[in-house]
Amino acid sequence: MEQGSLESGAMGSRASFAAAASAFLLVVVGPLLRSGVAAAPRLPRAAQSLRLSSLPSRAPAPAPAAGLAYKTHYLVQQVDHFGFDVNLTFKQRYLIADQYWKNNNGVILFYTGNEGDITWFCKNTGFMWDVAEELKAMLVFAEHRYYGESLPFGNQSFSDSKHLNYLTAEQALADFAVLIEYLKKTIPGAKNRPVIAIGGSYGGMLAAWFRMKYPHIVIGALAASAPIWQFTDLVSCGKFFEIVTNDFKKSGSKCSETIQGSWKAIDRLASTGEGLQWISEAFHLCNPLRSEMDVITLKSWLAETWVNLAMVDYPYSSNFLMPLPAWPIKEVCKYLTDSHASDKVLVQNIFKAVNIYYNYSGEASCLNTSQTATSSLGIQGWNYQACTEMVMPICATGISDMFEPQAWDFAAYSDQCFQEWGVRPRPLWIPTVFGGKNISSHSNIIFSNGALDPWYAGGVNENITDTLISIVIPDGAHHLDLRARNADDPESVLLARIMEVDYMKKWITKFQSHH
Repeated sequence: MEQGSLESGAMGSRASFAAAASAFLLVVVGPLLRSGVAAAPRLPRAAQSLRLSSLPSRAPAPAPAAGLAYKTHYLVQQVDHFGFDVNLTFKQRYLIADQYWKNNNGVILFYTGNEGDITWFCKNTGFMWDVAEELKAMLVFAEHRYYGESLPFGNQSFSDSKHLNYLTAEQALADFAVLIEYLKKTIPGAKNRPVIAIGGSYGGMLAAWFRMKYPHIVIGALAASAPIWQFTDLVSCGKFFEIVTNDFKKSGSKCSETIQGSWKAIDRLASTGEGLQWISEAFHLCNPLRSEMDVITLKSWLAETWVNLAMVDYPYSSNFLMPLPAWPIKEVCKYLTDSHASDKVLVQNIFKAVNIYYNYSGEASCLNTSQTATSSLGIQGWNYQACTEMVMPICATGISDMFEPQAWDFAAYSDQCFQEWGVRPRPLWIPTVFGGKNISSHSNIIFSNGALDPWYAGGVNENITDTLISIVIPDGAHHLDLRARNADDPESVLLARIMEVDYMKKWITKFQSHH
């Protein structure tokens, strides 16, 4: 195989984005906090979505997830599926688990990999393992190009925008399509078996778009916590941070108010050199604050921490982004009960709160403001995607939310992207390619969203047609329904999973009646 290589004129200085915290969680908020915090959605739809809290209980007792036994494979893929001038290739990694596969009447459940190492998503998508036996399914986890081991240009993949030019959702979907066609040709009995796409967050967006663009390849899709409408001109700015604020407001008296008051407290303390040193020691920072820019970075890091906590506010202890206790926001809010405390006491309480997120295990000797999530997520690749196609505006008012006021400033955002990567974002491209809100001609897509998840703001939260279904999980955070069964799962997520499997069975039955 000829791995891709390009002659590169490396970009000059790579100045880091101002005020950037670092991560993205699956479509995360790191890039959004850089310039102007971007906007969340409200989607008026005629049909009502299924609100699971109103459904009767018929959830079975949780069963243990199947063992995660899989085989690792690689497929040679074109670096550019849409051009014919350069014939470069790379190896795409994918994982297969076929313990329950029945090639005469089974289904292929295909995970559309997102921004990170595919083994991490495989281990955090227990839903697929839990339903594999019931659906007689082969599980396929496909790694997204430019993440994990699927690097088109090896260690040169992130060297400049020329090498990154093939990192797009469209190219990734084409990889998935080619992979499925290959599997159907090479696995005995797979040729005439149906395929269902499954993904969460950005992977959920890809699952939905995969069904839209390649309906002849996948018969349906489960798009969990997929903010396909979190794009320019599709949803209003601000709902995202309102949801985060609401999560904290519900989890403890004065919790959100204490966070809201912390920004000015930090500013006041940071106004002197002595204050900078005190804050650095109070937060046990690995790198002490030395400048105003360091203070901005600290506050962005804190803001992103609150967002990440909202996304992973799961009802049981977990280790998705960080090792955390059950209902972590409630634990955090135990330290945030006095919004009128002195500046130093308030900041000390903020430290105790974030220490739950960053040091629940008690193993960290200091806190690093450049780290907000697991290293399994591909920060470089996602930051580039956020600077090209994945432009998802989010803003804060400081009135209806607990964050500092920050308008969405696309011009500044674009300038920062150009400074970092030498590219300009195209904010309207994704809605142009995938239809924005005009998707009623498509079919067989389940959009599941947790009401605790800030990305709910950009999701499809009401039925569009009788085959474009919304499932809202009142007690759910970020794609809770894709996680493995747990004894502490709220009833609403158990019901959501039942509905999801029921829809899949209907798709499979319809497929089999025509084949």
